[in-house]
Amino acid sequence: MISQDFQKQLAGYGLTTAQILYRRPDHSWLLQTYVWQAYDMFPAFPELHRFLQFWQEKLEGPLHSVQVAHCKLIKPAELKPVNGEFVLH
Repeated sequence: MISQDFQKQLAGYGLTTAQILYRRPDHSWLLQTYVWQAYDMFPAFPELHRFLQFWQEKLEGPLHSVQVAHCKLIKPAELKPVNGEFVLH
């Protein structure tokens, strides 16, 4: 049985990490950080947009900023030519 995460990777999803800075509801001058991570599709990031929409509708801490990093985990192998041969006896 293949995991759903692996199936997403084969479909082109990559690992997305977002660092979310938000203002505390009780102390608006204080920023707090939250790290969100999921498999998402670059460059539209539909999963991240859904999460941020949920945040704005259901949570009290207003968003300050979001930094996003994305990496495809399954990609073509990087091959380099070798100019030599080692023979083991």
